[in-house]
Amino acid sequence: MIDKLFTYLEFPFVRYAVIVGVLIALCSSLLGVTLVLKRFSFIGDGLSHVAFGAMAVASVTGLSNNMLIVLPITLIAAVLLLRSGQNTKIKGDAAIAMISVTSLAFGYLLMNIFSASSNLSGDVCSTLFGSTSILTLRSFDVNLCIVLSVIVLIVFVVFYNRIFAVTFDENFARATGTNVSLYNLIIAVTIATIIVLAMNLVGSLLISALVIFPALSAMRIFGGFKAVTVFSAVSSVICALLGMLISILFGTPVGSTIVAMDALMFLICCMIGKIGGRG
Repeated sequence: MIDKLFTYLEFPFVRYAVIVGVLIALCSSLLGVTLVLKRFSFIGDGLSHVAFGAMAVASVTGLSNNMLIVLPITLIAAVLLLRSGQNTKIKGDAAIAMISVTSLAFGYLLMNIFSASSNLSGDVCSTLFGSTSILTLRSFDVNLCIVLSVIVLIVFVVFYNRIFAVTFDENFARATGTNVSLYNLIIAVTIATIIVLAMNLVGSLLISALVIFPALSAMRIFGGFKAVTVFSAVSSVICALLGMLISILFGTPVGSTIVAMDALMFLICCMIGKIGGRG
């Protein structure tokens, strides 16, 4: 089996998939801690459905590079969700639910009406749950993922202290002169970028697990923000690698296998937490 694995790794497209998978898992885990602590976990789910609707539009218009539509629309949706969440008439969870179901329904409707594919159900299923497209990445897709991932990592490191302050106490951060609205916007735009990158890896319905599971696993063991963030990143990368290698060796769905590894890691962390007294 090890020989078989090394044989697969000799192919460039497999190495591309592993690189992209690791980068996406790393970026997703960093912002996941902030989203969990801010009680805004479902923004990943909402934005993934927006990305699905945008992909449907790109498919109907026949764009060869759907990123030209998916990324801008998802970024705009992230800003709208942030603004709606601050509106007293439409709370954050209601805004996410509204945009989420509308985008999902709109996307499927467009694909049903205008699709030229003879396998509509297969296309929709692949988009929702992930497909083998992660193993057919072009060099442009890999380079774009690397550039966007590096930008996300730089943003998180540079604004780490501000993100920390806004995550735990917005009122205190505002009192100390921090532009809370700006940093909430940075968080929303960053997570939207991660969602778009993760679409090819796990599909739109499983993205929330990729964002949330590592953070929840780390919180079973650690209590400090930095320790939780570091462990979340490490465990997310390990689960992504294991999931992709298992998928390559046994032919299982990539996205589902990665999420299964994340769920298994969560159970292990829960047991370690109980043994260590965190309960």
